[in-house]
Amino acid sequence: MKVKPVQLHVSESIGNISGEIIEGEKTEVVLTLAHGAGAGMNHSFMIALAEALAHHHITTLRFNFPFMEKKKGRPDVPAVAHRTIESAITLAHATFPNKPLFVSGKSFGGRMSSQYLAKSPDAPVKGIIFYGFPLHPAGKPSIERAEHLKEISLPMLFLQGTRDELAQWDLINSVTDSLSFATLQKLEGADHAFKAGKKNLIPDLAQYTKAWIATRI
Repeated sequence: MKVKPVQLHVSESIGNISGEIIEGEKTEVVLTLAHGAGAGMNHSFMIALAEALAHHHITTLRFNFPFMEKKKGRPDVPAVAHRTIESAITLAHATFPNKPLFVSGKSFGGRMSSQYLAKSPDAPVKGIIFYGFPLHPAGKPSIERAEHLKEISLPMLFLQGTRDELAQWDLINSVTDSLSFATLQKLEGADHAFKAGKKNLIPDLAQYTKAWIATRI
């Protein structure tokens, strides 16, 4: 397994942010992997997921959003987050120009990635994977956060736990049913952090990701 630190340039005012590419024995697919609002690119979940994906020949580019890089508590505004996603896509595409490119994210990272794609239909990507789409705040079920997904004409994979406190199951099910290009994969008993008792779900997440991507390339 090869690990390569990289720097991503977001803008003149924001500067550079940290990133890391993890590559297995070979690269068949490239995936940008954006972190959530509460933990950065080096959270144990993010690293373990990237390593599990590498075993399936899916190379990942993880990166910090500027708020995490600068150790600020409040997540970046969407415009900054979208610019960061764009920088990650640009770097991944330039590094692996002949490989299929997908975007993904955990919670906030996935939602910012999809918002960017909704505004950027010409982005050189094949689809998007959500590792827990944050449909609504905890205890406040709603579907307004999913409105922009209707603007995306790319395949979408939603990996969701049935006990996800940020995505009531009947609501995320109805949202994905309404989207022509969406696939919903249920992880029974898992919460928003993909914890389901003592079971390690990261191998399952990687396997579901691999199987879904295989049908899209």
